[in-house]
Amino acid sequence: MTKNAASPDRPALSAPDAEPLLEVSRRLVERALKSGADQAEAGVSESRSVEAGVRDGALETVERSETRDGGLRVLIGKRQAGVAFSDLSEAGLDLAVARAIAMAKAAPEDPYCGLVDRDQLAENQPHIETYAPLELDEAALEASALEMEAAALAIDTVETTAGCGASGQTSGSVLVTSTGFERAKLGSRCGLGVAAVARGDGVMERDYDTHSARRLIDLKTPEEIGRSAGERAAARLGSEKLESGKMAVVFDKRTATTFISSFLSAITGTAIARGTSFLRDQLGERVFAAGVDIIEDPLRDWSFGARAADGEGVACKPRALIEDGVLTTWLLNAASARQLGLELTGHASRNLGGPPGVTASNVHLAPGELDQAGLLKAAGEGLLVTEMFGPSLNANTGDWSVGVAGFAIRNGDRGGPVSEVTVAGNLKDFFARLVPGSDLELDASTNAPSILIDEVSVGGR
Repeated sequence: MTKNAASPDRPALSAPDAEPLLEVSRRLVERALKSGADQAEAGVSESRSVEAGVRDGALETVERSETRDGGLRVLIGKRQAGVAFSDLSEAGLDLAVARAIAMAKAAPEDPYCGLVDRDQLAENQPHIETYAPLELDEAALEASALEMEAAALAIDTVETTAGCGASGQTSGSVLVTSTGFERAKLGSRCGLGVAAVARGDGVMERDYDTHSARRLIDLKTPEEIGRSAGERAAARLGSEKLESGKMAVVFDKRTATTFISSFLSAITGTAIARGTSFLRDQLGERVFAAGVDIIEDPLRDWSFGARAADGEGVACKPRALIEDGVLTTWLLNAASARQLGLELTGHASRNLGGPPGVTASNVHLAPGELDQAGLLKAAGEGLLVTEMFGPSLNANTGDWSVGVAGFAIRNGDRGGPVSEVTVAGNLKDFFARLVPGSDLELDASTNAPSILIDEVSVGGR
């Protein structure tokens, strides 16, 4: 991102102060207990953001925002209720407590609800780097967006952009529980994104590229993002339909994360407890091919999924979710752990004003030996998928289908562009035959390299 010193009247984005947020959360918990709650937890978040968008070489939009939101969950016996709100005045806090208590008294009993016991809470939480000052303002963002748009428009056949912007955000969030847990976290994020539109032979094609990082020094350059988006759009001109049949399919790293996200959804404790997962009987079994590992590393500095403790105060730790192809764990919050009779795993997600959900942190498919060109050579003939449209998954069976666009694979090389193609199959079968590539980049909370899957059903013409 183009750097520019913040002007005096438009200061750089500063980090929220966590201490006032903690104090508000402590008061919420204290008032809830005094009002009749047996247990309570409260969280407050604050964010500050600035964004600039350009079009046709000129500034189009500038937005600057600041938000503060609170959430409270109370438990009375085995009944629970929560509220989310943005009025953090004394009157607003009193109203939130009163509403939560009233709703909890009227709620049905839930035998699995409850806060995590004190002896299971994280102690001595390690520090993880997630915040860096963002020395930028609207002028710096505008300059970056203009540079990015110019790079996209410099690609032959690219006619315009459908959206081009740069942004920065700082945030703070805290959690306080009546069982004695407190956590405060600061974060920063800067990002670039552009959608390029190419025209050829009376046909228009669109593609995009984006990148985000916690620090400016880790962000890809505007020129790199703009050029990539333009090249992607231009490469899609002249697309044709592909012959239907079973063939090898390579999914580029931008689309391959879909399979990791589907895998994570299938191993959540909530899905397992309900029996609504196609992997419900696979714990300890080989789900992926031998040699495949899926790693979770919540303690990695500067990552978007970093956290020392989960949304209920349980310590997070690095682990292999898939080790040598074998499924090693479910992802559990306290409620699903109680329901399944299992130990906590540190995978609760924070839900402001509601019961915790389940999520993993910083997950990636470990890279293999072949780069994408090597995967294309291994495929020989088939399809390279670079974009997906509306994937459909039957969570009970694993049956999956999606509309895609990309390129034909001819004689082990990337061929011409194809569109209006569907890909279908069963994820259990896909997982068992998945071959990871080597082009992994750790720039999101869920990451994967390009992957190769053979014998995939492809619908074209």
